[in-house]
Amino acid sequence: MTDLSRRNFIKVGGGVAAAGATAVIPGQVMARSNEQAVGATVLPYPVKSLGNAKKIPINKAVSFTYPDESSPCTMIRMGYPVPGGVGPDKDIVAYSTMCAHMGCPLAYDASSRNFKCPCHFSVFDSEKEGQMVTGQATENLPVIQLSYNSDNDTVSAIAVDGLIYGRQANIL
Repeated sequence: MTDLSRRNFIKVGGGVAAAGATAVIPGQVMARSNEQAVGATVLPYPVKSLGNAKKIPINKAVSFTYPDESSPCTMIRMGYPVPGGVGPDKDIVAYSTMCAHMGCPLAYDASSRNFKCPCHFSVFDSEKEGQMVTGQATENLPVIQLSYNSDNDTVSAIAVDGLIYGRQANIL
């Protein structure tokens, strides 16, 4: 039997407490972490088809929801290449349309090509990856990451870059 000093007892006791007292054997902790993907940096976003790229009207807001039904979004085909754009002309972008300030629904203004918040007057640039231009918001709009399949000309939503307003995680 090993003589357990007070110092070693405190070290072991503190380690167990830090681990949440759920596991004492490091091998078991590693195995459980891998199974549950604890701390994963890539969330399991669904892939959602949004339609044919060539059928998306230029400079018109196309509404959809992503990654779930309670997350309103807008896709826009700008008509010329923009940063983050996908499609044959690299001109299709999409954003969450909940204001980054307090979650008010945003409206797309085709004349200025900006998203505008009617509640506190924040403005976001659709041509520059949802960058906040002015107003009460302190963050850019969450960008809906899109993919383009040239074989069948389809655009799909695949992830969200940024945190959707009012959530602790984008995947509920």
